[in-house]
Amino acid sequence: MKLMKLGKWLVLSAGLCLTGSACKDFLSVDNYFSEELKLDSVFAEKRHLEAYLWGAAGMFPDEANFFQNNITPGPLATDEAFTAFLTLHNYNGMRFVLGEITAANVGSAGWGNYYRIIRKCNTIFTRIDEARDLTANERYEILAYTRFIRAYAYYSILVDYGPPILLGDEIIESNAPLADYDRARTTYDEAVEYICAEFETAAIALPASGSLMEFGLPTKGAAYGLIARLRLTHASPLYNGGQAARSFFGNWRRSTDNAQYVSQTYDERRWALAAAAAKRVMDLSLAGGVSYRLHTVAADSDTPPLPSGIISDPDYYKPWPEGAAGIDHYKSYSDMFTGESVIPTNPEYVWGRRSSVVQANTQMAFPEKQSGWNGLSVTQKIIDNYRMIDGRTIDNSSQEYPYTETGFAGSAKLFSGYRLNAGVSNMYVNREARFYASIGFSECYWPMSSSTSSGFYNQTISYYYDSPNGKGGVSSPTDFPVTGYVIKKFIHPTDAFGGTNARRMDKAFPIIRYAEILLSYAEALNNLTGSHTIDVDGRQLTLSRDTEEIRKAFNQVRHRAGLPGITGDESVETIQQLLEKERMIEFLFENRRYFDVRRWGIYEQTESEPIRGMNIEGSKDVYYTRVVPNTSRIGARIVNRRLALLPLPLEEVRLLPSLDQNPGWEN
Repeated sequence: MKLMKLGKWLVLSAGLCLTGSACKDFLSVDNYFSEELKLDSVFAEKRHLEAYLWGAAGMFPDEANFFQNNITPGPLATDEAFTAFLTLHNYNGMRFVLGEITAANVGSAGWGNYYRIIRKCNTIFTRIDEARDLTANERYEILAYTRFIRAYAYYSILVDYGPPILLGDEIIESNAPLADYDRARTTYDEAVEYICAEFETAAIALPASGSLMEFGLPTKGAAYGLIARLRLTHASPLYNGGQAARSFFGNWRRSTDNAQYVSQTYDERRWALAAAAAKRVMDLSLAGGVSYRLHTVAADSDTPPLPSGIISDPDYYKPWPEGAAGIDHYKSYSDMFTGESVIPTNPEYVWGRRSSVVQANTQMAFPEKQSGWNGLSVTQKIIDNYRMIDGRTIDNSSQEYPYTETGFAGSAKLFSGYRLNAGVSNMYVNREARFYASIGFSECYWPMSSSTSSGFYNQTISYYYDSPNGKGGVSSPTDFPVTGYVIKKFIHPTDAFGGTNARRMDKAFPIIRYAEILLSYAEALNNLTGSHTIDVDGRQLTLSRDTEEIRKAFNQVRHRAGLPGITGDESVETIQQLLEKERMIEFLFENRRYFDVRRWGIYEQTESEPIRGMNIEGSKDVYYTRVVPNTSRIGARIVNRRLALLPLPLEEVRLLPSLDQNPGWEN
């Protein structure tokens, strides 16, 4: 039995249609139902009900849309990214950190949009029995998808805006008096428990995995992965009685009953719940008995040898997955973002979907002279946190793989299909595979091999002031990388925007990756001091700070990147610091950093550090110097505790007496 699984999660991103005759109904679903059908007709036939369901799903923003006209602030609101692009493009992340977002001008309609989705879901719950041609199995499946969609809407509200108003299955009539809409927000704890319970219920009937044609639809793994992410957030200092909870939310109380919106009491059991939730995803059996795993590509003749002399990690030279041998570390990481790997069969995607937005985002980083916008910059902090190829930091590099900021590479290096040019600064030599997979820097080689026009393929790009793509060479006053670095993570070697035959590979965006589950599991276990028994689907799971489990989970991510792992003997504080740095690099430009620094309670610390980059105001002889970029926007960035959450729309707060605004925002 197959439902008409259309919707933005499938059709609009994939260009697929499973039931041809219904495509017209779906693709214009909002207009169709507003102009041609009354709501009663929606529930008269199964096909209309299904279209209505996936129409609700289609109202979610693309998860990759965190740069332009975005609902969530995204990387530009963190210490990982910056741009000089003008606000006319509506880069809400920049507006957020520049203090231009207010409750009266939020810049996006996320809050209201999510409640429209919730209303559609509640309408289905209330009226589904009117669809007489539904089989019992179809009804069961529709309800599961509906519950997931509603839970995901509440989840989206919670992570961006904080505690929502929970409506249950209630539908407030549009002509109801204002008093019927006046509801108090739930507490953060109550919201987490409700949303997790909804995902749990939905997961019972969701498939373990979908077919190639169904990539992007919610699965058990998607539901369980979101629970794991939410449980980890709930356990973290900002929401779990830590100093951050007191600093940010200590005085935030519900006006209707004086209840604290965020608990001020620490509860270690939350870490156990987070670990158990992650472990469930790790143990989940998919179709054919396989499980989620990290994406890897087997080593071949182009794969560079592992660095020699590693003694800190006794497993390092063992074959993958126990060690780092036998795989190509550059391709294993890069191919799952660029479109090289077959997207629907990627075992690392706990949940993801095809995304035209990812493809469009790459143009923001492409060189201007090659028809790009040239301005989606990565900060020097990120560059400096990539390790050397042997796993050492740049401040503690070895004699065999040294880090130096003087001189240039005397010859080119070819590895894993990547070319490191001669003439590249020694700052960028001997770095880990993820650095080359993610970062564009001066003298970087851009293949752009789909283009057949001279000047649009096989180009070496630099960002010195007087270079063609430098500040002094571009035609637009804002189309240059402020820091001297751009994001290349999602760019395939064939991708091109200019010249004859230029094309781009199809991309997907990883909403949840298995690497996140592994690092979340390690983090949750690392924060336990006692033993806790958690019921997981009827199975009793006893959890404690098991250093072997922490080591295995953390080291899988490290080994996939070609780096040595930890021993497990490190202190709690050391492992936490390593986890924070690992997540910074592993999930660069995947919209995790914004949420991570907040939940860890280090937002004020990380965002107070100045944005730095190379000296793009200078020619090559003075370019390779760390500077604070010469742009007023750098100095205009603000750090304020109110930026822990987006503001609720001022109009709604003023209309509804019981609706409390988020801390620090205007009422």
